[in-house]
Amino acid sequence: RMALSICAAFATGAAALSPAALPAPAAGRAAVCMQGGGAAAGIGGSGGPGLQWGGVENDPNFKTAKLSDKLKEADIERRLESEAIAAREEAVQRAREERARKVALLTQIPDDVKAGTVDDFMYKEGVKDILEKLDYDLIGLKPVKQRVREIASLLVVDKMRLKLGLETSVPSLHMGFTGAPGTGKTTVALRMGQILQRMGYCRTGHVVVATRDDLVGQYVGHTAPKTKEMVKKAMGGILLVDEAYYLYNAANDRDYGQESVEILLNVMENNKEDIIVVLAGYKDKMDAFYGFIPGMASRIGNHIEFPDYEDEELVEIGKVLRRREQAQLLSALLSAPLGSSRLLSAPPLG
Repeated sequence: RMALSICAAFATGAAALSPAALPAPAAGRAAVCMQGGGAAAGIGGSGGPGLQWGGVENDPNFKTAKLSDKLKEADIERRLESEAIAAREEAVQRAREERARKVALLTQIPDDVKAGTVDDFMYKEGVKDILEKLDYDLIGLKPVKQRVREIASLLVVDKMRLKLGLETSVPSLHMGFTGAPGTGKTTVALRMGQILQRMGYCRTGHVVVATRDDLVGQYVGHTAPKTKEMVKKAMGGILLVDEAYYLYNAANDRDYGQESVEILLNVMENNKEDIIVVLAGYKDKMDAFYGFIPGMASRIGNHIEFPDYEDEELVEIGKVLRRREQAQLLSALLSAPLGSSRLLSAPPLG
């Protein structure tokens, strides 16, 4: 009797697991999930978890893709790679043709043709007159004058290469002036503006002098309008920032000068063809300023150091000032009417 009961139980379980008794899987279903249930869901009616077909439509981790879509993506990647290779080859070909054109241009120039000298070009452009005025305005400062001539000569060579269709490598025209006050930094900036304007590197050549008070505001939101206003005034010319190291305070992270420095960095990079920024101040403080802001140092293409005046140069400056005062006094005396009280109050010429 016990054997007959066991055989009946196995027969019942086999009937429950037969293909006819199992539900047909829906189309597109490929996942298998575990579900708990009654005797129908389990094996032998134990009520434990059983195996059952599950759907993939609601499974976010299961992704399907058509073979045609994969082939299209492969074709797009292959086409993009081919276009990039063709673009590189075309760029190399253009560079090769440009180099051949320049070589042919230089070969066609006769050897007996005089291209002219740097001094000739400076004379034609009026740069030589400006350099002579600089010599007349400033006493001494021979290293400064020599450096200004070197910069002007470099720009002349750049212009001559452009006329021949050759490549140029002119550095940034932004400058750094270092030296004590009263050594002629503003005068040199004025003359440099005139030189650059004559040679076509800036539109007007005027100079706008600014300090921290002109660039940095006193409260939040005030610095940017002030700095942009000074930059707008200097567009087409030179913005001379005197004592530029006061714009940055390393001891105070919330100092408003940092915003002004960031605006100047952006202008020096994006508007370098329309404005020239000159940073001036003492050498040791300017070196520390460049150390705090490396981006500023990389944008300065020309550094000019203004040495202190020698004793003989100071004496010569005094003589020049005395002659100017005497000329003004003599002009005032000649324009005064005869018997005027101005003649009695005038100091002696000796």
